[in-house]
Amino acid sequence: MPHARDTRSVPATSLEGAGPRVLVLGAGPTGLGAGSRLLELGHTNFTVVDRHAYAGGLAHSFVKDGFTWDVGGHVMFSHYDYYDRLFERLMGGNYTMNDRESWVRVGDRWVPYPFQNNIRYLPKDLAYECISGLLRAQAGLTKDQILERARAAPNFGAFIDVVFGEGIVKHFMRPYNFKVWAHPPEMMNKEWIGERVAVLDAERALRNLVLEQDDFGWGPNNRFKYPLRGGTGAFYDAIAREIANHLVLNKNVRTIDVDAKLVTFEDGSTDTYDHLISAMPLDVLARDVLIGDVPQNIRTRAAQLMHSSGHMVGLGIRRPCPSTKSWMYFPDDNCPFYRVTYLSNYSPYMTPDQSGENATHYSLLCEVAESAHKPVDGGRVVEDVITGLENAGLLEPGERADIVSVWHHRAEYSYPTPSVERDAILADVLPWLESRDILSRGRFGLWKYEVSNTDHTLMQGVEAVNRLLLGEAETTVGIVYQATPDGRKAAVHERSAQAGSGEKRMPGGAPVPSR
Repeated sequence: MPHARDTRSVPATSLEGAGPRVLVLGAGPTGLGAGSRLLELGHTNFTVVDRHAYAGGLAHSFVKDGFTWDVGGHVMFSHYDYYDRLFERLMGGNYTMNDRESWVRVGDRWVPYPFQNNIRYLPKDLAYECISGLLRAQAGLTKDQILERARAAPNFGAFIDVVFGEGIVKHFMRPYNFKVWAHPPEMMNKEWIGERVAVLDAERALRNLVLEQDDFGWGPNNRFKYPLRGGTGAFYDAIAREIANHLVLNKNVRTIDVDAKLVTFEDGSTDTYDHLISAMPLDVLARDVLIGDVPQNIRTRAAQLMHSSGHMVGLGIRRPCPSTKSWMYFPDDNCPFYRVTYLSNYSPYMTPDQSGENATHYSLLCEVAESAHKPVDGGRVVEDVITGLENAGLLEPGERADIVSVWHHRAEYSYPTPSVERDAILADVLPWLESRDILSRGRFGLWKYEVSNTDHTLMQGVEAVNRLLLGEAETTVGIVYQATPDGRKAAVHERSAQAGSGEKRMPGGAPVPSR
């Protein structure tokens, strides 16, 4: 990570240049995307500030005991040519291409993702319960009518009930979604689901069950890139190096005076702006940071936004990796995590031993959600995770003794909950901020989970700059994904007809080299 400037030792006049002063708060994908685009356009009168000692935000990668860890199970797939070009330019050929091998653990069975498309893998009694519930829920409806009912549901809980039926809801949809969101599904809207929840019709489910067909290529991330070295954060570190002369770390915001357009930092220094791009959590920004003529209803409305926290527990294990799986989902209550990733399967350079197929170590990244509705004992979460891995069959008897490294990271802001009230809140708060020359963007700045993948959030920064300097309309902030049977751009490449093909390759198709 490059050394970033400390503006406390630089006269303010030396930071001024042609054009408006742009201040960017947050050096995650949004702030880095904004900074990169500003430089690309030749605009140098800007600074990107972050309170952490590192860039990347939730996309940063950490290293402990030779193991590389991401803050959650990030994979890199893109909806944007601009993002792809930036990745290719900065990473060159230093990344792997992975076919997603994703599974759901129900009882003692592994079911290929998405669960609702592959219920044939369940024990016969559970498979019958799921298919019969689906048939009852969709009896007499056409595919268009199913989609119409899905779009008319008042909340996510109602959505899953009317679309999937009692069995699928009971065994997967409700328990899993509570584990991942840490909020009851009735508190959530359904606008976030387009690419992430496959809307299955009964005919397709029955066909897969009777003909014993796999149906696992759904979704936009069924093939994904991953940096060869350095984890997800390697890409964002590369952007940080490019904008190093405009990047200031270890600098926390205290207040933003919306009238004077003045930002005061915890160290006592200040900075002015003509335009502010903020990626800090929107509730924190409006409730705690803004000063000046700020209507109380703006503070109150923003404070009503909901989120969950996340515990990331990484286990480095001194054994050859026993599986080719990418990541797995866990609806059952015999384990605290909702997702586990074989992170060492993404690249051979994620562990201390980097000998490719002969590697003697592997790594598991486990994610546990937390909220007021789902409290977590942070002092016990590591032990609970290890016990849960044993219960789920991921750690073999005696393998606990082979755990050689433990990494635990808690993110206070992990998921922006798409609550039923969210869109109405955003419709009040965001336009007011924009009237004061503040663009709130990013995973928690915009608070739209449906456009908070790292490609989305980086492009939010790029598009914000294009709007400010070029007058171009933003597109990502207004994306609304519709519920569809197959997911956006699903399975556009050739791959095995059988579940279980998560092999790693270099971009040209060659196997990933050993050391």
